[in-house]
Amino acid sequence: MADTTGTTGTGTGTATSAPRKSSWKYIGPGIVVAATGVGAGDLVATLIAGSNFGYTLLWAAVIGCLVKISLAEAAGRWHLSTGRTLFDGWASLGRWTTWFFVVYVVIWGFVYGAAAMSSSALPLQALFPDVMDLKWWGVACGLVGLVFVWFNKYAVFEKVMTVLVGVMFVVTVYLAIRVTPNLGDAFAGLLPVLPDEKDSILNTLGLIGGVGGTITLAAYGYWVNAKGWTNTGWMKVMRLDNRVAYATTGIFVVSMLFVGAELLHSADVAIASGDKGLIQLSDILEDKYGTATAKFFLIGFFATSFTSLIGVWHGVSLMFADFVARYRSRGEAARGEEVASGEREKSWPFRAYLLWLTFPPIVLLFEGQPFRLIILYGVLGAAFLPFLAGTLMWLLNTARTPREWRNGPLSNAMLAIAGLLFLVLCVKQVWDQPWSEFF
Repeated sequence: MADTTGTTGTGTGTATSAPRKSSWKYIGPGIVVAATGVGAGDLVATLIAGSNFGYTLLWAAVIGCLVKISLAEAAGRWHLSTGRTLFDGWASLGRWTTWFFVVYVVIWGFVYGAAAMSSSALPLQALFPDVMDLKWWGVACGLVGLVFVWFNKYAVFEKVMTVLVGVMFVVTVYLAIRVTPNLGDAFAGLLPVLPDEKDSILNTLGLIGGVGGTITLAAYGYWVNAKGWTNTGWMKVMRLDNRVAYATTGIFVVSMLFVGAELLHSADVAIASGDKGLIQLSDILEDKYGTATAKFFLIGFFATSFTSLIGVWHGVSLMFADFVARYRSRGEAARGEEVASGEREKSWPFRAYLLWLTFPPIVLLFEGQPFRLIILYGVLGAAFLPFLAGTLMWLLNTARTPREWRNGPLSNAMLAIAGLLFLVLCVKQVWDQPWSEFF
């Protein structure tokens, strides 16, 4: 591949050349998207799947990773092949995309901020029970995340995320080995078989759809630019980086499924859904393997939750800053070089959204979450991934993308599968909301 002028991998905007071939030394945004996408909720969902069905749904967890690879690759390919940001692409499809995005990030960010702070606080309170109340641990986590993202540019952010991913990796793999998985049953679980249970199809689709990421998949293209990758010379590197991301995600979720299958399913032990299920798992680990293993797990639980917090604080704030920049430029194309320069991370829209993610949600920690807002949060969250899959297919199959980099049959098939999957899950989420109590 001929050298093409790009930007550095440091996010400083200094000119350099894209590599002639992909290399492991460039890996970075993939680690960030893997860490952000896999939150405590994903680990609990996989743990419960292992608890309920043993290894039967291992294949579904693997497919979930493959589906997300296709979505993140498409987002990254749009940024590199066009030189434009994803929001700029959405805006070219009509004003409805702008309205959806704005409503989504305002409501979703408000509720997610409280959820992320609470999730990060739970393992800290379990590790240090006599220090302070759960709510104040949540406030502390939110403020630490705010200060860290506010004062650090992408290069430092990526290094810290890499360290925390290392902690997550060591903890989850250690637990998977510690419970001594039945490898014969595990390999059998790679065959696509549905459990003989009520609603097994919906449970399976939910597991596939819940493996690693919502809006963070869209943020991947922004992290690619923030790394300094702004043109097609970085395409092979981006694709390697993306595969590493979801191989890492796969290891996380498969390890937790092993733990659920061996530690919970075999003993017929049930845990609660949501983050508190991981606290229950900590108690079970302490009874079976001792205090050290339980505390080691809680450290991994914190790393999982806190990477999701600071990942959203950074990635979605970048997206919001891009939206404001394009709006202020009155439709002028938003370029990847502008994200790579690092100026967006110092802009007032970036920092304004950081404040939105941090301070208003603190009220929810103390007052409880408004019923109607939670319903809207659930519906908008469920609608985002069908929106992402559908708009990426639209953008990458039209003249908006250079012909060489448009979707091939495999990409179209994977995005179509993803769109259909997430649409089904969205309809189910909307259907399950208590609308009679909403009005």
